[in-house]
Amino acid sequence: MHDLTKGPIAGHIARLAAPIAAGMVFQTLYYLVDLYFVARLGGTAIAGVSAAGNVQFVVIALTQILGVGTMVLVSHASGRKDRDDANLIYNQSLLMAALLAVLTLGGGFGLSRWYLGTISADAATVEAGMTYLRWFTPGMALQFALVSMGSALRGTGIAKPTMVVQVLTVLLNAILAPVLIAGVGTGRPMGVAGAGLASSIAVVAGVVMMFVYFERLEKFVGFDAAMFRPRMDAWKRVLRIGLPAGGEFALMFVYMAVVYWTIRGFGAEAQAGFGIGGRVMQAVFLPAMAVAFAAAPIAGQNFGAGLHDRTRKTFATAVILGTSLMLLLTVVIQFEAERMVGFFTKDAAVIAIATGFLHIISFNFVASGVIFTCSGMFQALGNTIPSVISSATRIVTFAVPAVWLSTRPGFQIRHIWLLSVATVAVQLAVSLLLVRHQFRRRLDPSYRGLSPSPVSA
Repeated sequence: MHDLTKGPIAGHIARLAAPIAAGMVFQTLYYLVDLYFVARLGGTAIAGVSAAGNVQFVVIALTQILGVGTMVLVSHASGRKDRDDANLIYNQSLLMAALLAVLTLGGGFGLSRWYLGTISADAATVEAGMTYLRWFTPGMALQFALVSMGSALRGTGIAKPTMVVQVLTVLLNAILAPVLIAGVGTGRPMGVAGAGLASSIAVVAGVVMMFVYFERLEKFVGFDAAMFRPRMDAWKRVLRIGLPAGGEFALMFVYMAVVYWTIRGFGAEAQAGFGIGGRVMQAVFLPAMAVAFAAAPIAGQNFGAGLHDRTRKTFATAVILGTSLMLLLTVVIQFEAERMVGFFTKDAAVIAIATGFLHIISFNFVASGVIFTCSGMFQALGNTIPSVISSATRIVTFAVPAVWLSTRPGFQIRHIWLLSVATVAVQLAVSLLLVRHQFRRRLDPSYRGLSPSPVSA
């Protein structure tokens, strides 16, 4: 365990954010590698895999429930130097991971066709998406085990092992993708099925590597047979923190589904352009997300230890770092968006859609970075409901106008991108107000006579 209650906060953020960012970059390369080779199969394949990839937001929502709850409770226990509680949460998290894996398999194979048929531009796109999901759903199910182990480590202030595993699994995926998708060396191309299979094999390898690390090297938390049976009290603690965080990502799934639905009339090229642009945007967001992810366990340990001034300082430092990074990346996107998109496709129509999307959407990068940091603080304080309120505000202000705009004469795809930027500004204002309220309520003992405690949080 790394004690984050002492030493310079900026140094802790940098130390944690670097491997988190590296791991997230390589994690994103999962999708970019697949997208690169799938793009060679044509616009329909891109649109199908991109639409199917949005199912990942549902899985991410579920992993957030598990991961955020685990990380927060382990970080609080680490701040209190309570190893028994940290171990209890970790073992219960593994049990919950197994249950969520079963649910993912059932939903992935049972509901995918209905979902893809709702948002896809044509039948060919649906079939491409279904083929991809048949092979990638097992990998999505196994991600819960990875999240459980990685989140427990992050709660103890350790990020490097998770990063190393992510790097190795992405390298494996990069080796398998051309072999399975394009048939390089085998002469038996599997197309989009190969993209899903390559990712699933890489996830299996990642689970094995993390298991070996915990068995041989991890000392603070680990498998304990005596704790490996359902404890509903521990599950409730994880869910109380994790469910709102999962709801936040579920709302992101709703946002993506609304976008796909509103632009479906522009054809598969428009959906493919949005899919590529969205992947590039996610990659650009990684530095700010890494800062926010690093800030959460730092603030969590300090909150658990009752060091409220350091908790506030963690937020301020993370905002400064994240804002600086996102300002720089906004400038990069304005000048290099077309070059980035052109790496994945040579289709002029797809490039035009993706580039236009990035040029407009980049104006919300700074706001998004601050929102990520606010979410990290809500996690650290053990109350993630404000994150859901913030995200719900954006969905309400975006979805209804977007659907209305799509029915109006003269509707253009850029109207959706402009609306998205405006609603992120609203979400930023709501997030900052909620952070201010939570800081007063949980870090100020004089607020309504309360005495804040991480245990009651």
